[in-house]
Amino acid sequence: MQLVIISGRSGSGKSIALQALEDLGYYAIDNLPAMLLGSLVDELGNPESPRSSIAVSIDARNLPQALKRFPSLLEEVRDRGIDCQVIYLTTDARILIERYSATRRRHPLTRGSEMTLAEAIDSEEQALAEIRDLADLVIDTSRLSVHELRGRIADQVARHRPEQLTLTVESFGFKRGVPLDADLVFDARCLPNPYWDPRLRPFTGQDPEIIAFLEGYPLVQAMLEDIHAWLTRWLPSYEASHRSYLTVAIGCTGGQHRSVYIAERLAMQLAQSQTHVRLRHRELGTQNTLPGPDATPHQGS
Repeated sequence: MQLVIISGRSGSGKSIALQALEDLGYYAIDNLPAMLLGSLVDELGNPESPRSSIAVSIDARNLPQALKRFPSLLEEVRDRGIDCQVIYLTTDARILIERYSATRRRHPLTRGSEMTLAEAIDSEEQALAEIRDLADLVIDTSRLSVHELRGRIADQVARHRPEQLTLTVESFGFKRGVPLDADLVFDARCLPNPYWDPRLRPFTGQDPEIIAFLEGYPLVQAMLEDIHAWLTRWLPSYEASHRSYLTVAIGCTGGQHRSVYIAERLAMQLAQSQTHVRLRHRELGTQNTLPGPDATPHQGS
């Protein structure tokens, strides 16, 4: 049996993620009381049940005492040998406020209370803190479209195999904030910046003009070698801790030149030894899976 638990902030796309899994053949249940998790596994894990893939949503609409018991409930499920993934969706609080203001929907925690929207969003994050800490994968949906979120769920969740570490290398721009789902962050803003050459400004770190510029500086190669050496040293420890996902984020000011170049080169180097390496450029809006030693190339959106 495969069990996927979707949780996260209200307005971050949990319903979309659940629907995406349902469309892929999962038996989907929204707003499952956490206390019923074990009973659900017992019922649907019956050999006579045709349900082998289940997706449930557990969020702040649960009773507080149920959320506090979530860690022990999850441990009980995993002790039964169930392939269980916990996926946590998060979104920048400012964007959540904009979404609620635009749709005029009420946040679940403001119903029957005197909390403001901002207070409800903060309270919800605190209530779900233990679930987020236990999450196998955190997805920042702040700048994802519905199509992109569905694609991420299909690619990273439905196709994931529990015995494999999925490594994502992501470029981003600090001026738009650090990705909320980053596990490790490296800052490339100290490197020479091609942005200040008007002739190079329109290009990205994928273009020959930027590649030639950056490769002309030994400092750039030194940083790339240092990051690769650090990851090579510590990735086995992450794998040994049964980590399912790891996101390495490389940032520069705008997320167009230096971070894109470093992320591209780093992902290609890691793919020589890692089977599942994904490359994502947040500011360019692109992602793809690199062919590893035993992998078949797969293009994403």
